[in-house]
Amino acid sequence: MKGSTYRRCYCRHPETGKPLGTACPKRRSKKHGTYSIRQELPPHDDGTRRAFNRAGYETLKAAQAELDHVRALLNIPDGDDPEGIALITEMLEEVADDKSPLPDVEETRRRLNSGQELIGRLTVADWLDRWLASKRIRKSSVTRYETDIRVHLKPHIGGRRLDRLRVTHLSDMFTAISDGNAEILEQNAQRRAAIDELATVPWKGVENRARRKAMRAAIDEMPPFRRTTGAATRQRIRGTLRAALNDAMAQQIITFNPAAHVELDPARKPKALVWTDERVARWEATGEKPSPVMVWTPEQTGAFLDHVADDRLYAMWHVIALRGLRRGEACGQMWSETHLKKYALTVSTQLVQDGWDVEESDPKTDSGFRTVALDDDTVSVLKQHRKRQRAEREEWASGWVDTGLVFTQEDGSWLHPGKITDRFERLVASFGLPPIRLHDLRHGAATLMLAAGVDVKVVSETLGHSDTRITRDIYQSVFPEVAKDAAEAAAGLVPIQRKAQAKKAAKGKTDRKRKAKKKSKATKV
Repeated sequence: MKGSTYRRCYCRHPETGKPLGTACPKRRSKKHGTYSIRQELPPHDDGTRRAFNRAGYETLKAAQAELDHVRALLNIPDGDDPEGIALITEMLEEVADDKSPLPDVEETRRRLNSGQELIGRLTVADWLDRWLASKRIRKSSVTRYETDIRVHLKPHIGGRRLDRLRVTHLSDMFTAISDGNAEILEQNAQRRAAIDELATVPWKGVENRARRKAMRAAIDEMPPFRRTTGAATRQRIRGTLRAALNDAMAQQIITFNPAAHVELDPARKPKALVWTDERVARWEATGEKPSPVMVWTPEQTGAFLDHVADDRLYAMWHVIALRGLRRGEACGQMWSETHLKKYALTVSTQLVQDGWDVEESDPKTDSGFRTVALDDDTVSVLKQHRKRQRAEREEWASGWVDTGLVFTQEDGSWLHPGKITDRFERLVASFGLPPIRLHDLRHGAATLMLAAGVDVKVVSETLGHSDTRITRDIYQSVFPEVAKDAAEAAAGLVPIQRKAQAKKAAKGKTDRKRKAKKKSKATKV
């Protein structure tokens, strides 16, 4: 196909405004005007001609280099590849219309061979939408990804071209998120102060009512209470973006994943702390929990189970407290997977909450599929629960919903995980025990096993952790008496001379007291 370079003058007649063209008196000067290129392109399907035109080159050399670039792009597809030729032609037409730079030849060849868009105009937002739509995972995980994308990723980097996303862009995004936390805290404080002030205004009196009305209107205009984006959430946002960009790399849309290289503050998981007498006393005085993750002592756990012994779902609290099932696992436990004669149950399904909707799902991880051993007391509790459930089934008759689950509502239908959490918190509050979350009841089961000397691998398998390191990281704290025994055992291995002398002196003192006591008895006789 034909192509050419030519010099053109853009001077116009001062009176008519028409281009002078060859009539321009300066045209003979080699420095006057600029160079242009024209390259014939494959014709349209109806046979009409089309071409790539571009002007404004200062030198003939620059114009020729650009023309060669266009021809190199046209030569990428083979002559017997009509689809490739059409794609390259459409790309060149689009580049010409937008007056954008010509794309790199080798990058265009790679994109054409891998079936990608030839011009890298795909934005981060476009790719995130496409990526999220392609995910075939459980609904709750999709919801989490969607929240990260909608609330954080799209507002900050959604408009950027995917192939031009850099580490600095992500660093700026996370800096902006952190700066936004200060604004959220200030707005929350202002709204809280306004609400507290409103509470001090009396209800009676015309002036007071008018004032209250004005204050309520001002509060309604304020931003609602919002949660800040903590270190753990920022790590999760990066994880979502990294997963999306990894898939883009796998499809050869990009060659570099900046999310894998951006640095964030580490998110430290809170350690489980036991409700010792000292911590309980401080909580009663201040209302503050020492840690977000708190664990009851064996005595406190026993007191709670005694308190809820008559509760309809006592068996559920018992299984979570002693065997460490997750909330969703307990709600989704099937009778067909509960083998009381074998003193075991198999965790194979769970009920998960998405918003306020509930759906059945596989366990959280592959290691979540597990068999949990049952003790005699737990088996007895489950047998009593089964008798009660059979009685409820007879009472409901045709109205009974046969879900096959161990723990259900009175009519046999699914329990709502969110309502189970609410119920647990009410039971704890009604008894006056120091507060823990329902998930902390599972933590308590782990700590009980560790305190009883159960090997950490067995504890990890019982809980459904994928790695024993997870178990160790969460449950480094154990009950005080266990820690004391461990400290004494470790200290006893160190041969310190001072300790030996003190021990010898103490033994000598004891012997002297014993001799003195014998002598006193002999004198009395």
